[in-house]
Amino acid sequence: MNWKNLPVLVTGADGFIGSWIAKELIEQGAEVYTIVRDIKKQSNLDVLNLRNKINIVHGDLANFDVCNRVLKEYKIVICFHIAAQAIVGIANDSPLSTFESNIKGTWNILEAARLSKFIKGVIVASSDKAYGVQKRLPYTEESPLLGLYPYDASKACADILSRSYFKTYGLAVAVTRNANTYGGADLNFSRLIPDTIKSVINNQNPIIRSDGTPERDYMYIKDAVNAYLKLASNINRKDVQGEAFNFGTSKPISVLELYNKIINLMGKKIKPKILGNAKNEIDKQYLSIEKAKRVLKWQPKYSIEQGLRETIAWYRQFFKKN
Repeated sequence: MNWKNLPVLVTGADGFIGSWIAKELIEQGAEVYTIVRDIKKQSNLDVLNLRNKINIVHGDLANFDVCNRVLKEYKIVICFHIAAQAIVGIANDSPLSTFESNIKGTWNILEAARLSKFIKGVIVASSDKAYGVQKRLPYTEESPLLGLYPYDASKACADILSRSYFKTYGLAVAVTRNANTYGGADLNFSRLIPDTIKSVINNQNPIIRSDGTPERDYMYIKDAVNAYLKLASNINRKDVQGEAFNFGTSKPISVLELYNKIINLMGKKIKPKILGNAKNEIDKQYLSIEKAKRVLKWQPKYSIEQGLRETIAWYRQFFKKN
């Protein structure tokens, strides 16, 4: 797809994944808009130097009128709906605000897109967490959505709502179910990778909330951005519209293994504090990406080591400045 001068909405562009998508779209010449609820002293718009390159609309995705106005007034052609309350701990503590953000925010965007005469496609971020606990691994797109904890359930709801808008109204929607995504500019230091890197840089003992055995699929941010843009570029295809796609590496790694890789790449020998008190988290979770390979000709380019090297280098630079 030629993104030059194309009006694109990226919800959540002040967050981790959304900011990287916005950055790539801006570099490819798109006219990028985002909706921001809270004015923060520093967000990813600053960290990735996007604030003066992106069009910021102040408002709340939970307000339908805001979503409707932005899509119509700015003649948005493609919408990447990435915004979400994405921290599992916060979701467990504050389920209502998580549901408001993740479910109501999604139906507002979908309804505004349905009513717009300009929109050509909506890409909605679901999550591998929407699958919940499955008996069969890896998860395929045919696996039932069994997310039962607040964050997981909110993503399953958004996922189903999105596909219902295609089935009922013919809205050109596609859904991403991404593996755990990591990379520079993730400022949520409750997450394992940025927290471990930050702790090691500060010569502190990183904290592992689980017992270290849970296995996850970790995808580098540049692979994730490539997946989103590839999906959007194919949104006119009948075999893509209304479909969900898994994006990941299909190479699960345990928390402790991942920790040891980071430590070794950083050339340090620091033992973690293993708390073993993580709640409402799934033990083993990883994805089959065969559908994305077959339909979209997409596959990840970065190994875990390559991705971690770039990520470590990014944070070292970031903490030098801050």
